[in-house]
Amino acid sequence: MATEGTEAKIEALVLTDPPAANDATPAATEATPSDPTAPVAPSAASKSKPKKQDKERKDQKAGAKSKPQQQSKKTDSSTDTKSITEKKSGDLSEWYQQVILKGEMLDFTDIPGCYIYQPASYRIWEFITEFFNARIRKMGVKNCYFPLFISEANLQREKDHIEGFAAEVAWVTEGGKTKLEKRLAVRPTSETAMYSFYAKKIRSHRDLPLKMNQWNNVVRWEFKHAVPFLRSREFLWQEGHTAHLTEEEAGKEVLEILDHYAAIYEELLAVPVVKGVKTKNEQFPGAHYTTTIEGFIPAVGRGIQAATSHCLGQHFAKMFDITVEDPNQQIEAGAKRDKLHVWQNSWGFTTRSIGVMILVHGDDRGLVVPPRVAEIQVVIVPAGITAKTTEAEREQLYDEVYKIKQTLEAADVRVELDLREGYTPAFKWAEWELKGVPLRLEFGPKDAANGVVTTARRDIEGRDGKGTIPVADIATGVPALLETIQADLFKRAEKEYAEHRKEVTEWKDFVPTLNAKNVLLVPHCLGGECEDEIKKDSAANSESGEVDARAPSMGAKSLCIPAEQPGAFKEGQLCINPKCGKKAEKWVMFGRSY
Repeated sequence: MATEGTEAKIEALVLTDPPAANDATPAATEATPSDPTAPVAPSAASKSKPKKQDKERKDQKAGAKSKPQQQSKKTDSSTDTKSITEKKSGDLSEWYQQVILKGEMLDFTDIPGCYIYQPASYRIWEFITEFFNARIRKMGVKNCYFPLFISEANLQREKDHIEGFAAEVAWVTEGGKTKLEKRLAVRPTSETAMYSFYAKKIRSHRDLPLKMNQWNNVVRWEFKHAVPFLRSREFLWQEGHTAHLTEEEAGKEVLEILDHYAAIYEELLAVPVVKGVKTKNEQFPGAHYTTTIEGFIPAVGRGIQAATSHCLGQHFAKMFDITVEDPNQQIEAGAKRDKLHVWQNSWGFTTRSIGVMILVHGDDRGLVVPPRVAEIQVVIVPAGITAKTTEAEREQLYDEVYKIKQTLEAADVRVELDLREGYTPAFKWAEWELKGVPLRLEFGPKDAANGVVTTARRDIEGRDGKGTIPVADIATGVPALLETIQADLFKRAEKEYAEHRKEVTEWKDFVPTLNAKNVLLVPHCLGGECEDEIKKDSAANSESGEVDARAPSMGAKSLCIPAEQPGAFKEGQLCINPKCGKKAEKWVMFGRSY
């Protein structure tokens, strides 16, 4: 049964307690959108298993142990260890939780759904911030900051927009001991907070384009199934908001931003994505159109919305009266020019990206962090020191590893030297592997005698991942090897994603191919009602076939209309939905999704 397989374990990677029965908050709300900038749509929530209810609290206590402890050869099976005790191919929820806690990426707080970003994960976010800032500044975008609180009147100015977030808005009703006359929303997104300012700032076409971005936190008040990094009550993101004179200018920027988002995933995180446009059903509330990059989680065969860039059209400009005089209008002397509403864009990228990276690259030994975003790229572990090693020999070896460290630092390699006493080299190796450090250098008396360092790649297990680099060449050899690791991680993930994107043209093949943990490229009419039918009819409880025990039982939804279409349809190609009968308009990527 699906409920006993992955559906129960991974439907939302359930890691937090459900609300208590006497909680004043509603017992259930709709699930969050697959990305904070995506439309909020109802989804089927799986029932929480009683044995999972206290998982966050238990692991919160377990994660509090900061000092690693070496295990005896005989370890009771019920005892938690420093290593990962669940396979990724088994209970993915348990594996993920162990990896982020024991890998020291994140920790829990006493507020379910609100997490501590430990230095390793926050450093990844800093690399993303630096990468993206460098690119948007070249586009003329300037960083700013707007208040955390939004008045209720302002938030509700745009009906369609707020309806997309209504179930998730957190409200402040008291300040100190005083009840507020008008409650304040904690920002779920900032369109309505920023556009009153834009209406004041933009007085002429000469004020365009106006391009602003802010790095901040937002709150989407999740009541069920919070998932660290992927879905939480508070998360970090950037949100860009720009105004343009023409639709053409706005559209050009939308795609440029999407390219930058894809570059973050592919060049920094080594995660492949598919670029495309959302269907009308799935686009951002109030948007003219939404472009997206879609990732893939091979372990469960699910798509995941990675980031979105929206053309808002003139919708918000009309709501907030953001206008300029038409500079291109030919008029007689003394006549007034017509008013034009500006064209607006918004685009956002979140810390969800860190969770995607972990799920794509992590393995049974723990994290696998791509070198370009690793807080520590290289760890040096001295080896070969025994009880017979003299103090002088020890000091000589340590002097040499210090020199290796200094050489690497001079080559801009982020390096750690592990000289901790009381731990065997093997224990240190396992611990650094768990934390996902891309490259380990081992250096002992034999290495010193041969003038080499022994290398161990995190992405390749065992002897296949081992090698040597002459000490004289480490300043160039180590950076080159790190780049090889980065490239190999991407190639491996790209190959796996490509192998799991299947073209399907007949409905009889839809669900079986979906259940084989694939996303599907299908001919589709682009009709919204047709999309809903496909989602319903492809659910696991439909008559379409059996579900793989590792695949979630939810139906498939449209992920995007890929920018790169597979090819022309055969003549007379109809929509894949047999109940539809309309002509196919585009290849659309469907899949089960977070």
